[in-house]
Amino acid sequence: MGYACPVCSTEEADGVHLANHFAVTASLGREDHLEWLEHHAPDWNERSPEQLAEIVTEHAREVETPEFEAGADHGRSPSLEDELAAQSRRSGRGSMTQEPSPEAQGALEEARELTRQRYESTESADDETSAESDNETP
Repeated sequence: MGYACPVCSTEEADGVHLANHFAVTASLGREDHLEWLEHHAPDWNERSPEQLAEIVTEHAREVETPEFEAGADHGRSPSLEDELAAQSRRSGRGSMTQEPSPEAQGALEEARELTRQRYESTESADDETSAESDNETP
């Protein structure tokens, strides 16, 4: 069971996808989504997608969603970058072949930076774990 956005009726697969839809759309300057978030979740930009999902799903209409393809990664939370890519492919959202607006460019750069930081912190944690196991005595 998925959810329809209470602002634009875009259907999303689950609450986390809907939360990311709101966050990305508001960040790209869609005033209607930003106003909705500011009214229902004033601290939306400080919440995790899971925390924001709890709020937005209370106001969203449940919808039937298509079956997932076999082998799809259902356990993974979608990233903002995934959501931005998905929104760019939806009708009525403009074409990514055109030069992005300054707001869209800023959102893309922020998503890339957050992704880079996440990978760097994962790599450094892996390096520390490896160094610790090398220093242990048998």
